[in-house]
Amino acid sequence: MSNSKEVLQKAKGSWAQSWLKEPKLFYTNGNFQKPQGNRTWKVVNPSSEEVLCEVPIANAEDLNSVVKSANLAFTQGTWSEAPRKMRREALIRIGALVREHAEELATLESLANGKLFSESFIDDIPESADVFDYYAGWIDKIYGETVPVDPGFLNYTRKEPVGVCALLVPWNFPLLLACWKIAPALAMGNTVIVKPSEYTPLSVLRLAEIIHEKAQLPPGVFNVVTGDAETGKLISEHPQIHKVSFTGSTAVGKKVLTGSAQSNLKTVTLELGGKSPNILFADLPDLEAAIERSCTAMFSHKGEKCSEPTRILIEDSIYEKVITGLVERASKIRLGDAFQEGVDQGPQAHQAHYQKVLSYIELGLKEGAKLVCGGISEPGPQKGFFVRPTIFSEVKPEMRIAQEEIFGPVLVAIRFKTEEEAIPIANQTPYGLAAGLWTSDLSRAHRVAARLDSGMVFVNRYGCYDFASPFGGFKQSGWGKEMALHSLEAYTKTKSVWIKL
Repeated sequence: MSNSKEVLQKAKGSWAQSWLKEPKLFYTNGNFQKPQGNRTWKVVNPSSEEVLCEVPIANAEDLNSVVKSANLAFTQGTWSEAPRKMRREALIRIGALVREHAEELATLESLANGKLFSESFIDDIPESADVFDYYAGWIDKIYGETVPVDPGFLNYTRKEPVGVCALLVPWNFPLLLACWKIAPALAMGNTVIVKPSEYTPLSVLRLAEIIHEKAQLPPGVFNVVTGDAETGKLISEHPQIHKVSFTGSTAVGKKVLTGSAQSNLKTVTLELGGKSPNILFADLPDLEAAIERSCTAMFSHKGEKCSEPTRILIEDSIYEKVITGLVERASKIRLGDAFQEGVDQGPQAHQAHYQKVLSYIELGLKEGAKLVCGGISEPGPQKGFFVRPTIFSEVKPEMRIAQEEIFGPVLVAIRFKTEEEAIPIANQTPYGLAAGLWTSDLSRAHRVAARLDSGMVFVNRYGCYDFASPFGGFKQSGWGKEMALHSLEAYTKTKSVWIKL
């Protein structure tokens, strides 16, 4: 495996090396700001375990300064009351800038997260750009209503921006999920404070530089702070922040909600964990295609996806064929540095998560599941946080590995005999983000989709996403939706106006 210097040279020549050496600052009020404290976080390359750089950890004084700037920009109306054409053109400009700097952003994404450069460059960055175009088109299409009240009055509603929106972004899709939040928030006239994960702040910091240099946003509209869990706590509890949009674990999401409740009851949107079922009925239209797609959806991006199909429920008559097909494909996956040619899977994003994934593999063995692929006994490269694609068969629905989110390349396979048996198994976890089913029976497809307690259901192709379709789950998978019109509703508030005639 290549060392960090070779990786940097291959990915972006001397640019990334030079950029990483530059001091990392907060971005607020249209300028870069030095931290008031001296705490820092070391950003580590998970492929090599080498430190890439250090970023400041925002303390209460830092955050107060950023919030003050964002509030001033909002109350002055430099963005919320700007002509809609100006806002639309600004979002389109940001999208174009992301495309222009795609290689840089993808390089930083893969250096900090460990996902393959091809996954960053082909999967993440184009969508990060396109989402700005999508929401730019919505800016002049959100209407209030005239309400049919009693005679003598005119009643109408107004859609207004929420205010200062704090956007807490996870480490698995750092830039993409940031843009999923930034675009609709700005489209509706809000000001934003983005806090990337401390593990993967690089691409968002570079985005701040790009926006500063070329996007022409009014000062205070777009702000970035870096920090750790304590910074996130300060954000959730801050009384001058009007909304928090958080993507991450369910445990942390509950803390965000508690912080909001204890401060100002700010609006909260939560996109949390998942333990998504993927049901293969024996009458599925194409067995090989189902196995191929299930394997790809499960193990791409090293299994660090909230909606990945981590529980595969297989009808008894095709169980062995499916397991054999999955093992055959998963065992061929090659692990290595995110920039290394011929590699199919990078490392887990950071050491603590790597240890967590390994602990669940050990737990699966203790619970009596049958390890048929991968596992701790099949290590990856000597350096880096690598976990081989792992498959457990003969898993019982009540086992912890079938109930708890692992968020890594660990798939559990569960047998079922009938549709009536499969649906309760699919629904019995605390999560309800996504679900999949494969069948040639159209009636069964509609029937099962209606009974699955999940925010998204994929029939005959697991993992379908579009900006026009809402993304989000039920139960402990979150509150509210990302994407589509539904995301815009989360960044607006409805005012009712009465006029006596």
